[in-house]
Amino acid sequence: MVRRASLVAKVMVLGAILSGVTVTGAALARQNSAPQAVTPPAATQAPAPPTPRPVTPAPTPGEPRSAQPTTVTPAIANPNPPASPPRAVIAAPKTAATTPAKPPEPAKRQRYTIAILQALDKVTTETMRFEVPVGQPIRYKTLVFTVRACETAAADEVAPETAAYVVVDTQPKAQAGRPAPPGRQVYKGWMYASSPGLNPLQHPVYDAWLIACKQAAPVAPPAKP
Repeated sequence: MVRRASLVAKVMVLGAILSGVTVTGAALARQNSAPQAVTPPAATQAPAPPTPRPVTPAPTPGEPRSAQPTTVTPAIANPNPPASPPRAVIAAPKTAATTPAKPPEPAKRQRYTIAILQALDKVTTETMRFEVPVGQPIRYKTLVFTVRACETAAADEVAPETAAYVVVDTQPKAQAGRPAPPGRQVYKGWMYASSPGLNPLQHPVYDAWLIACKQAAPVAPPAKP
């Protein structure tokens, strides 16, 4: 009897469980079978008609043209701006090239119009001092002296010196009734008063050297009657 009662109790519990499951399944089936509300599609919006552009009347000849409005497009910032250009380097002003100072001109030598020469006859040991104007030939026996220049050293020179540029020709004197034979140059160069042996006249019979230079005496004007 006890077993039968426990079996009956178990059967009743199982029946309750099965009835609950059946009720839950029926509720779910009912929920799934219910029709869902469908949202109607949105109505397609008709495109807006194009805005008519104002017609600008053609300008009348002779009439000034009216200004047209200009649409300014705002500038869009570049996310990657280019590198800034290099700054201009202001060069330092160039200083004007300094012109080198012109060296002072050397002092000019003093030039004279007359050279004083002295000659020696080696055969007779006769000496003679005479004056030779610049550019004028002067004869001493068979020698003819022509002075081209006679000058003294300038003040800025180291050593004072007197020099003359002399040309010496040898020409025998003309014989009576005969033409003079042609001359022959025997010396040309500078003679120095302080150093007669520096550039001497080399002649088998005569010697000559420079003594000094001097200016010609000014010629006095003729006296008025």
